[in-house]
Amino acid sequence: MSFLISWLVLSFAVWLTATILPGFHVKNFGSAVLVAAVFGILNFLLGWLFFAVFTIATLGLAWLFAFITRWIINAILLKFTDAMTDHLSIDGFSWALIGALMMSVIGTAGQFLVSMIL
Repeated sequence: MSFLISWLVLSFAVWLTATILPGFHVKNFGSAVLVAAVFGILNFLLGWLFFAVFTIATLGLAWLFAFITRWIINAILLKFTDAMTDHLSIDGFSWALIGALMMSVIGTAGQFLVSMIL
């Protein structure tokens, strides 16, 4: 059940980010659900690998600045999601960075609110 709730929170974060940011486009909420699924799968499969590679490549600095590293990795994964599906369109990497930050803030707030309710 918590998996579905997390997926819906991420879907809402994708949809709200697309509503607010002019360079981040999702067709509708159904598309946001699909984009959240693809992004979540990519994050599960590749996120840890990217984090490990960044940590090794920067001689541990990526681990030291984990928040910034995760932010950049999420932006990269958003661009991968953009390339994999027609339901998401991001105008450039800077919009992906802003979108990743906004999705993180909205997702964290959403998870907090859900945990307070349940």
